[in-house]
Amino acid sequence: MAAGGGSPSIVEYFGGEDGYRCGYCKNETGNLSHGMWAHSMTVQDYQDLIDRGWRRSGKYVYKPIMNQTCCPQYTIRCQALRFQTSKSHKKVLKKMLKFISKGDVSKVVSEEEPMDSHIEDVVSSDFAYKSESQVSQTELTPLNEDHAEGAENEDKDNVETNVKKVESGSLQIPVDKDAAGPGEPSHSSKTVHAPPKPGKGADLSKPPCRKAKDIRKERKLQKLLQNQMGTLEGSPLQAGHQALLSQNSKTPTNQPKSIEDFIFVSLPDDAPHKLEVRLVPVSFEDPQFKSSFNQSATLFAKYQMAIHKDTPSECGENEFTRFLCDSPLEAENPPNGPECGYGSFHQQYWLDGKIIAVGVIDILPYCVSSVYLYYDPDYSFLSLGVYSALREIAFTRKLHEKAPDLCFYYMGFYIHSCPKMRYKGQYRPSDLLCPETYVWTPIEQCLPLLELSKYSRFNQDAKAVDEGRIKDLGRVRVLHKRTIMPYSVYKKRRKGPSDEASVQQYASLVGQTCSERMLLFRS
Repeated sequence: MAAGGGSPSIVEYFGGEDGYRCGYCKNETGNLSHGMWAHSMTVQDYQDLIDRGWRRSGKYVYKPIMNQTCCPQYTIRCQALRFQTSKSHKKVLKKMLKFISKGDVSKVVSEEEPMDSHIEDVVSSDFAYKSESQVSQTELTPLNEDHAEGAENEDKDNVETNVKKVESGSLQIPVDKDAAGPGEPSHSSKTVHAPPKPGKGADLSKPPCRKAKDIRKERKLQKLLQNQMGTLEGSPLQAGHQALLSQNSKTPTNQPKSIEDFIFVSLPDDAPHKLEVRLVPVSFEDPQFKSSFNQSATLFAKYQMAIHKDTPSECGENEFTRFLCDSPLEAENPPNGPECGYGSFHQQYWLDGKIIAVGVIDILPYCVSSVYLYYDPDYSFLSLGVYSALREIAFTRKLHEKAPDLCFYYMGFYIHSCPKMRYKGQYRPSDLLCPETYVWTPIEQCLPLLELSKYSRFNQDAKAVDEGRIKDLGRVRVLHKRTIMPYSVYKKRRKGPSDEASVQQYASLVGQTCSERMLLFRS
């Protein structure tokens, strides 16, 4: 496992939510999902959950009911190491470069939609917050060792393997560090770790691009030299002309520019603008985060009111904090991880001393996950949505240098049934997550299926099943009355009606690995 915290994840599962308003097709009750409240969560658990179709909004973690919801939302990831900029991406990068270096404010309309992950459609409805847990911290803190031992005695067949003791007031749960997420071919795939191949365009199935002008010059030169060769046959100059022909007939090294070539270019000393991107941990204990909070919150309100037509009461500091500052992820900084560590961060875009955009991201063991982006509407002409996405892909590639397993950029959900949300598929190469077997499939193979049906199983192997499915419900971890125990023990202790159906549903959605690692809170 790439990362692992000392304290386990603690979650409350609420089951399937009633239908709520869809932000894409505007259906008032068509958006359906499963939800749970995360009191705390390790980055590895969240990585495994998003690889099973979950996403977070603040501390609320939800999973669309794919075969019932009006607009199925497929988890999408970009293979950052192999990413190649398209023409429209280059336009955005050049536009920003011209603005910073020359002050050019050419307001060319971007060909792509802003790179918001559109979680605001979830958060703007009441459902994301109505389930906020009112459980006190005392109930989540286990008691001393004796209480754990009391639970062990109720299931003597599982004394050592199924109940973990509490030591020194903290939860000590060993984690299998070799366990990767089940049904996770991305972690074992060799191709994803390959560096970008030079000479390839955005479409890897096409040959390298060459300018028509260069081809004409080459042909003209070849013809000229061939004519001269006829008169030089057998002369001492023949070898020299053959060498010249060979040298000039080589294909020009016209490799496409990478994102880094546009971003990290040297600027003139008299450049009219200065852009700085700062990575700030989401923590009120961090001085940078704390000092910039008011400016960041004000920008969020300005964006929400201008772009999403929120009222001031819908985007105040409390809403901003719950949505984009509260995170269940526990910060981790292992020696083999990136220098910034894992957890939740704000990438602040400072232009000439003020924040003009903030990209909210989670840095996880295998990816950078885009949570949200908000920006100053006054700078819409800079296509900050697309620009920030490209910066985040470049950032993922940078983190990969220190953390080799971290090589993907997760863009949230791809929604094919909503045309304006298809832009995420333009960041190639990308994969979509099969909603039934949780195996990644190249987006090119998925699109024809989605044209036929808005809900589709991408894994074409009819015999394939969810390899991470629940196999032993009794091994699900439960936190009950401040004591950790397996579900097999909890079921014997429980009084009142059975909750086995709810626990079974929870375990099937999070998978066997997470269900044995996370703690399911039961009152």
